Amino acid sequence: MPYYASPEQLMRDRSEYARKGISRGRSVAVLTYADGVLFIAENPSSTLHKVGELYDRIGFAAVGRYSEFESLRVAGVRLADVRGYSYNRRDVTGRVIANAYAQTLGEIFTQQTKPFEVELCVAEVGDRPETDQLYRLTFDGSIVDEPDFVVMGGQAEAVTGHLREHFHGDMGLSDALEVGVRALSAVSPVTAGAGNGGPAKLTGAQLEVAVLDRRRPKRAFRRITGSALRRLLGDEATPDVVDDAPATSAHAPSTPEPGTPAGLGDPANPDTAGGAEYEGRHAEDGGEG
Repeated sequence: MPYYASPEQLMRDRSEYARKGISRGRSVAVLTYADGVLFIAENPSSTLHKVGELYDRIGFAAVGRYSEFESLRVAGVRLADVRGYSYNRRDVTGRVIANAYAQTLGEIFTQQTKPFEVELCVAEVGDRPETDQLYRLTFDGSIVDEPDFVVMGGQAEAVTGHLREHFHGDMGLSDALEVGVRALSAVSPVTAGAGNGGPAKLTGAQLEVAVLDRRRPKRAFRRITGSALRRLLGDEATPDVVDDAPATSAHAPSTPEPGTPAGLGDPANPDTAGGAEYEGRHAEDGGEG
């Protein structure tokens, strides 16, 4: 007798499979603060990042299977680069990338046997706190615009409850980091033995922290590591190390030669390559090409 399963049963099985995979991941919190957006991930690895940069003022965070969400991150970077090159850097928005992710995840969930075991957050920092954008994307392609913070991972409900009690939007960076780290520490297996002499709070070595800083004129994304992170956490027991690696040529914004196409210029001046003539044509065309 041939095997048959209803479409509803197939969707339930795929959803359960994806949720189980995501629940094994350690939690990630993305929250707004006075000067931008803060990413906090429980991640002891110094090379396999859960948080990354997509474009000038857009960041990415994920939980789940690393190989799957890393492929999505790379695809998002390529989409942003192509769109910024073809049109204008200002045409690359968090909403555009989030919609592309939603379409890709939805197609994988419905058409492939195995869904992606991932949950994503796309964040964009605006010129003012009220213009910051946080988008949560789930394994089935669902997308939600969250107002203040996004929590992902196996203990998302408990972390969300803690943040609801202590979060307020006008917090500074140190206060926002303190609230986020305490929320993650409350559910982390690393701090589960706090009553038996274990650590009560996650340390800098167990965290991956980054920000989208609206005060930065060019690329807003910045990782917080080393002694800078320890100072924010109040952890002074570990010897100082170098805060951040110096910018390399691969990451530094380039200065285009005169006459090069728009989209290749300095992020702080979106139309430096095209000049005033291009700016006029771009405005007449409605902002895209």
